[in-house]
Amino acid sequence: MNPITTFEALDLSTELLNALAKKGYKRPTAIQLETIPSAMEGRDVLGSAPTGTGKTAAFLLPALQHLLDNPRRKPGPPRILVLTPTRELAMQVAEQAQELAQFTHLNITTITGGVAYQNHGEVFNSNQDLVVATPGRLLQYINEENFDCRSVEILIFDEADRMLQMGFGQDAEKIAAETRWRQATWLFSATLEGELLVDFAQRILNDPLEIDAEPSRRERKKIQQWFYHADNVEHKTKLLARLISEFEIQRGIVFVRRREDVRELSETLRKRGIRSTHLEGEMAQTQRNQAIERLKAGVVSVLVATDVAARGIDIDDVDFVINYDLPYSADTYLHRIGRTARAGKKGSAVSLVEAHDYKLLGKIKRYTEEVIKARVIEGLLPRTKAPKDGEAVTTSKKEKARIKKKKEAKKEATKKKAKVRHKETKNIGKRRKPSGEGATVV
Repeated sequence: MNPITTFEALDLSTELLNALAKKGYKRPTAIQLETIPSAMEGRDVLGSAPTGTGKTAAFLLPALQHLLDNPRRKPGPPRILVLTPTRELAMQVAEQAQELAQFTHLNITTITGGVAYQNHGEVFNSNQDLVVATPGRLLQYINEENFDCRSVEILIFDEADRMLQMGFGQDAEKIAAETRWRQATWLFSATLEGELLVDFAQRILNDPLEIDAEPSRRERKKIQQWFYHADNVEHKTKLLARLISEFEIQRGIVFVRRREDVRELSETLRKRGIRSTHLEGEMAQTQRNQAIERLKAGVVSVLVATDVAARGIDIDDVDFVINYDLPYSADTYLHRIGRTARAGKKGSAVSLVEAHDYKLLGKIKRYTEEVIKARVIEGLLPRTKAPKDGEAVTTSKKEKARIKKKKEAKKEATKKKAKVRHKETKNIGKRRKPSGEGATVV
C-alpha cells in the first residue's frame, strides 16, 4: 500500500500546497499518487484515468513544481507545453493551471484556433512559462517561426486518444519533432488501448512509466448509480422528464448516442417546461461556449450532448449524469459518470435501459464491479419485463445488417492499409538524448 496520503508528502512547494488548500483538495487521487513522484523525477509517463479523477492536476502539479525548482535567470519563451485536442479543454486546463499557480510568479496562456491571430502577439513577445495549445494553430505559428520550440523542457499530451481520433496525429508528431530538445514527455489518454495510440506512444516516449489508474473505491462511492427499465423511446423520454423534475436537478448532463437526437431531445424537454440546452460537434465556438456557460451559470438545468461533443468539458458541481442512451463501451460509461462527484463532492448517475440495452448494462456492471440496481418511478411503471440475468437479447434484422456492414467496411479498410516499415517511423518525434554515456537530465 502506498504510504503517501497527503499532498505535503509529495514534496510540493508551499505555493502549490496553498493553492490546493484554497481549491479544497485534501487528498491526492489514485492517478495523482502514481504520476506526481515519477514525473518529478523526470521520467516519461504514459497514463490513463477516467474523467473526474484529478488527471489534469496529476500533470500540472509536477510541471509547475519543475518550473519552481528550476527558475530561469531571464524571461523567455515557454518551458512547458501542453497539447489538447479542443479549445474548450485548452481553456479549462489553462484555467486550472492559473488556479494552481496563483501564489507563484509563473505566467500561463493559451494558443488555440477561434482566436484572432494578432491576439496571440503577447505569447510571442512576452515571458511565458506554460502554454496550453491545440495542435493545428500551434503548428501554424511554428511553421511561421513565431513560436520557439527549443526552450520547451516538458511536452504534455492531454486526451491523446481523442487528439488522434480527430486527425491531429501528424500535427502532434511534427510538434514532438520540433521540441526534440525536451527533457520529458507525458502522455495522458482515456485508455491505453488501440493501435493508433500504441504506435504514437512508442514513437515519442522513451522508456515510459505506464500508469492505468482506476479510481479508488472511496472515490467511486461518491457516485450513486441506478437504472430505470424503459419500454421504448417514448417511455424513456417521460422517465427522463420526471426524473429531472422529481430530483430537482440543478446541473445535469444528459448523454445520447447519436448527434441527430441531441437538438430534438433538448427541444422536447423545453416543451415540457425543463430549462435545457444542447451541445453539438458542429456548433460554432461561440455557441458552444454559450451553452456551457448557461449550464454553469444556472440559466439552464440540463445540457444534452453526445460523448464526442462533451469530451474534455469540465463543469463543477454537476449533480446528475443521465445516460438517456447507454454507451457501447464500459470505459465510456466510466468517463461519463466521472463528470459528477468531482473534487470530493457527491453525485448521481442514472441510466435509462431498454430491453436491447441489457447486454451493455451487464458489460458495464462487470467492468466497473459496481452494483447498479433497478428503480421505478410511480405512475411510469414499465409494461414490459426486463430480460432475466444472462438471457440473450435478440438482435433485430436491422441491427444485424448494420453490424455485418460495419465488419465488411473494416475488412475492406484493412486490405487497403499500406504497410509501413518500423524503422521508418520508430524515432519520429523522439527527443534528443544527451551526449555522453550515463548523462542524465535534471
